[in-house]
Amino acid sequence: MAFFSKLKERLFKSSSKLEEGLDAIVEEGGEVEEEALAQPETSLERDGTEAQTEPPEVEVPPTMQEPDPLLEEVQGAEISTEKPETPKEKSAGFFGRLIGRGGETATIRRALDDDMLEQLEELLIASDMGVDAALRVTANIAEGRFGKKLSTEEIKTLLSDEIARIMEPVAKPMPLYAQKPQVVLVVGVNGSGKTTTIGKLASQFRDAGKSVVIAAGDTFRAAAVEQLQVWGERAGVPVLTAPEGSDPASLAFDAIEKARTEKADLLMIDTAGRLQNRTDLMEELAKIVRVIRKQDPEAPHNTLLVLDATTGQNALSQVDTFRKLADVSGLVMTKLDGTAKGGVLVALADKFGLPIHAIGVGEQIDDLAPFDPEEFARALTGQFK
Repeated sequence: MAFFSKLKERLFKSSSKLEEGLDAIVEEGGEVEEEALAQPETSLERDGTEAQTEPPEVEVPPTMQEPDPLLEEVQGAEISTEKPETPKEKSAGFFGRLIGRGGETATIRRALDDDMLEQLEELLIASDMGVDAALRVTANIAEGRFGKKLSTEEIKTLLSDEIARIMEPVAKPMPLYAQKPQVVLVVGVNGSGKTTTIGKLASQFRDAGKSVVIAAGDTFRAAAVEQLQVWGERAGVPVLTAPEGSDPASLAFDAIEKARTEKADLLMIDTAGRLQNRTDLMEELAKIVRVIRKQDPEAPHNTLLVLDATTGQNALSQVDTFRKLADVSGLVMTKLDGTAKGGVLVALADKFGLPIHAIGVGEQIDDLAPFDPEEFARALTGQFK
């Protein structure tokens, strides 16, 4: 199954929430517009009159001309031409108009006015898209369309287009350089998915023909080192470790020397999870960066911040803090399959403009893929049905 097929399925929480909200907005003050289904064209004779539409007479074989006793019995009975009212028809009401009757289809449309725009803004903000991004999206939708009647599907298409437009500039794969080793520092808060992201990226780079080394920089948790070793085995990549409680900056220093000796293309350094409001832990991260730069003044060449989509708007403060201390160069968003607020990715793109290298929607080694803005926008707005 293609990655974005999984994304479309697993973003159901986000898309269904948006879809339900859009349906409610359009239905409130909307009108049902019925459109007759297209009828077959009537053929005309050369003189302009309608051609005969009655079927041609067909000669009945003699074997079918014999009288049927049962038919003769009922021919004398009175046949009612009135159509009885069934309970389903009697109670069809609004739903009946929606699905259409008598060869007609029905669509609810609502005129785009100030009230509707305000409701759209509130819905997008509730989906964690952020105030600024929500205002920008709705303003662009309203431009040239104010007063026009729109259906839910039309609004979804407009939303999708605007979201894709915001995301397009930040959809960039992680750059690869000729520098060996290319040092990639991976940072993030506790439980954001750093370790699994490193394993998935290492597997992808190895499949692309790159030699990769991983350094288990979370030296304070034995479980984190063990987990990284498991991912290293899955990816076929060596993992460098240090005794529990060792200085992670020292491990990073040694890992660079090791990667140079082995002429590795990439060195991916894991770090301990740390909350952005813990000054001591953030200073420790700054120390790791300083030590790395003693080995190579231009390193780390990439600093990836791994974000958990379920944290919602808190992701904005994480980006703000981590990029000040660690010079974050790109983002990876994980756990999009476990949140009803996938819109936070739009808020991040709108506010910071940092490259989004990849997104993850599961625990399997192939559940991480380059970010595709159009596919993401369609999945978020529920246009995959």
